[in-house]
Amino acid sequence: MAKGVSSKTHTQKQLDDYANQNNPNNKAYRARIANSEKTNQARNNKKASLKAAKRQAHFEEKTGVLYPLDWMCYSNPYDFD
Repeated sequence: MAKGVSSKTHTQKQLDDYANQNNPNNKAYRARIANSEKTNQARNNKKASLKAAKRQAHFEEKTGVLYPLDWMCYSNPYDFD
């Protein structure tokens, strides 16, 4: 059975909006597709950055570098006054 909306449960305006959003010749359809692509791209970027952070954390744990590599950690900060 085809996916769609029923005229028994929706108004004519709702039926028209649904038809517009599923018609490739309509700007509402193109806008829906563009918004979907932007959302997917943002979601993929977020997933990629999270994956990179996890990979970096695993590397630091594996190599034993779990502390900040700041020069102030290895010297007396009052030596430079």
